Amino acid sequence: MATDEEQIRTLIERWAEAVHAGDVDKVVADHAGDIVMFDVPPPYEGVRGLDAYRETWPPFFEWQAQGASFEIGSLDITVGDDVAFAHALLRCGMPEQFADNPDLRLRLTLGLRKEHGQWVVAHEHHSFPVADLARDDAAEQEIRRLHQRWSDDTAAKNLDGMMAAIADDVVSYEHEEPLQHLGVQAVRDVCERSLDASADAMVTWEVPELKVIARDGLAVAWGLNHVRVEHADAQAFDGWSRGTRVFRRTKGTWVMIHQHLSVPFDPATGEARTALHPE
Repeated sequence: MATDEEQIRTLIERWAEAVHAGDVDKVVADHAGDIVMFDVPPPYEGVRGLDAYRETWPPFFEWQAQGASFEIGSLDITVGDDVAFAHALLRCGMPEQFADNPDLRLRLTLGLRKEHGQWVVAHEHHSFPVADLARDDAAEQEIRRLHQRWSDDTAAKNLDGMMAAIADDVVSYEHEEPLQHLGVQAVRDVCERSLDASADAMVTWEVPELKVIARDGLAVAWGLNHVRVEHADAQAFDGWSRGTRVFRRTKGTWVMIHQHLSVPFDPATGEARTALHPE
């Protein structure tokens, strides 16, 4: 005869398989009529009763059907005479989420009691760590290295390199018309015109005091852009502008999805103040 721990392990593994299969009848089996679940989504006071518990699953199944995983990674069980608890870590997420964060896990705690000789789940608690409350220092460094590569590729006039970390669907607010440039090809055209205009001159681009914040697959970077164009037989151009860039991590790679460039203007004349320098 199976021990209590073996019975509970089988019950939980059967539940996880039913969740992955989208079988709501098997998911609610072995749960107490007065089940209380603290789920990832609201309500904050939890879901109470078997009928309410059943109603939470169809939306999850719809999301899971798009390709999500749901499988037990680790499971520990502690058993008493009539009560028991278990805690587990589950792989629960989309492939792209695991590409961005291979260690992503759903945390599960179960409280069980024995009714008429059978174990049933009386309490269920799901949660994910709130990773975006902490700064992602590694991601911030990746964004800084990306800016350095842009600087190096600008100096080398390597247009393909300059485009490598720009999303296909980027939206860029450039200095020049139109109001917005949609897509990577539009941004490429702007950069190509700028490089062509520089001819044989030496071009440098940098953001000396770059600020970066990265959390949960998104990042924003901002600072003053410094561009210098030095011709061998002419006076150098030395200009500053303001820049904000937004990034998204896709399949483990950061790409720019939005850029906003600007210079101040004189409200009296409407003219751009392109000769301003940081104090």
